[in-house]
Amino acid sequence: MMRIALFIATNLAVLVLLGIVLSILQGVFGIQLGSTAGLLLFAAIFGFGGAFISLLISKW
Repeated sequence: MMRIALFIATNLAVLVLLGIVLSILQGVFGIQLGSTAGLLLFAAIFGFGGAFISLLISKW
């Protein structure tokens, strides 16, 4: 049971971290999420970011 709780907590922490990065980059570049560029930024942050964080956690 503890293993599942840690897995869920790790996933939520990754989502929060990527959400913060997305909001910072959205403000810096002035991209709105309703546009095509905003959708591309959203997909890139959560896709690449999640993959890299997962890779780093698995090596740790």
